[in-house]
Amino acid sequence: MAGKKDEQVCFRTMIGGQALIEGILMRGPAKEAIVCRTAEGLVEKVEDLKLIKDRYPVLGWPLIRGVATFLDSMARGVKALTYSAGLLPEEEQDEPSKLDRWLEDKLGSEKAQKYIMGLAVFLGLALALFLFIFLPTFLAGLIPGLSGRTELRSLLEGILKLVIFFAYLALCTGMKDVKRLFSYHGAEHKTIFCYEKRLPLTVENVKVQSRFHPRCGTSFLFVVIILGILLGFLIQLDNTLARIALRLLLLPVLVGVAYELNRWIGRHDNAFTRALSAPGKWIQRLTTNEPEDEMIECAIRALELVVPEEKGKDAW
Repeated sequence: MAGKKDEQVCFRTMIGGQALIEGILMRGPAKEAIVCRTAEGLVEKVEDLKLIKDRYPVLGWPLIRGVATFLDSMARGVKALTYSAGLLPEEEQDEPSKLDRWLEDKLGSEKAQKYIMGLAVFLGLALALFLFIFLPTFLAGLIPGLSGRTELRSLLEGILKLVIFFAYLALCTGMKDVKRLFSYHGAEHKTIFCYEKRLPLTVENVKVQSRFHPRCGTSFLFVVIILGILLGFLIQLDNTLARIALRLLLLPVLVGVAYELNRWIGRHDNAFTRALSAPGKWIQRLTTNEPEDEMIECAIRALELVVPEEKGKDAW
């Protein structure tokens, strides 16, 4: 586990990132940058950041902003992953599916891409809901002798959620491509730590930083799961479908609370917040790997492209 020394930063930045296929996405207060490594060298893509809360200020309110940020980040992440996959050599790219080709024929390539990305976000959310809400609640409902014992049932549902979560991560870590993705994830964390310590952004300075960052998205998802387990003890219903329906209704509240908690932890550094962030950073041992120098170079360049000209404008 990363010690306190690793977190003695000069300031905390709102800049965050995401690992891509042979690349890094960094998002600052005003810009978003993708930097990917190809056979020809680094490919850069920089765009002005247009947040949905700028159009609809209510989506920037506490609790509400957590759900809006999560959905927006997921959509942007899928788009960035699609872009990075398109930079791979043709022989390494997957063949378009029949659905992809049909959509392109009917709608044109640009509209088809939007529909495909929307479908990918929907399927990703559907899979998460199936694995962490429907499946554990359904399996616990099959166990005899739990009628009227809602606290015990909630405990079993929570255990099943954790088993599914860690089994899913273990399955991912065994895949070669995912291992490289997790190494880019480590490069992202190390680079942000280096920047927060106001050290020169060099490969040598970045390499010695911790790859376990308290404001990681992995930690956020884990907090959502833990809060969901705790909330389950308040559900005094035996009917499986009713329990699933109630959990779905309360999910936006869980996401909103988890976002605010993660945000608060990221802004403070004391014994209490370090204890709260410790489980999330432990899980990052599974979702981050030590990066290669070339991966760190991608992360450094992506970060440089989104750092605001006005010093401190990206303070958390």
